Amino acid sequence: MITKITETLIEFFLKLTGGNGSLTVVLVSMFPLIELKGAIPVGERLGLELWRSALMAYVGSTLVALPIFFLLIPLFNLLKRWKPLSRFVSKVENVFLRRAERISSGKDKQAAARRMLTLGVFAFVAVPLPLTGVWTGTAIAAFLGLRFREAAPAIVLGNLIAGSVITLLTFLFRQYVDIIIFAIFVAAIVMLAVFIIKVAVSKPGKDKAEAGKEEGGASDKNSQ
Repeated sequence: MITKITETLIEFFLKLTGGNGSLTVVLVSMFPLIELKGAIPVGERLGLELWRSALMAYVGSTLVALPIFFLLIPLFNLLKRWKPLSRFVSKVENVFLRRAERISSGKDKQAAARRMLTLGVFAFVAVPLPLTGVWTGTAIAAFLGLRFREAAPAIVLGNLIAGSVITLLTFLFRQYVDIIIFAIFVAAIVMLAVFIIKVAVSKPGKDKAEAGKEEGGASDKNSQ
């Protein structure tokens, strides 16, 4: 049963790329939650050399950082202007803001503190779990207010570590590749469901401008 499900998933992606195995690995690696964690085993299942699968998956999953970093927050701000989506987008934004706050731990974002934030993003991307990786790590870096030149090395190196771990595990357990692919896709679906539930029950985040006004008002009251 697991083998049939795995074959169906791979056939679906192969159709999208015209049957090109390398492009299939790149495509799979660009999907959130799956990324290179699922793409490298998929390449192994397609019969590609492990180094080629690892390289294609690394390139694909790393490239998605560019649009995420530069377009995510502007896209959120744009969608929040549309009433049917504004509440949902605010909730999603709030989830990322809370994760960014956990990494920042209340530190200011100057000099050494900024380096600590960068290390936090690196560690988040380097751990090869369903809710970690380039997608979430890049979003957190953007919400932390890191500059791209600060975030890029952390994302690139973190993804390299994650890819190396997955490549090693794929090599060691290649006879179980169908089970690995199945487990990763199931985990991705479960994590997506958990994320949606978390967004549904969370409260919408306040706009930065609104939060700034409230802080300013509070400081005025305190000064009085």
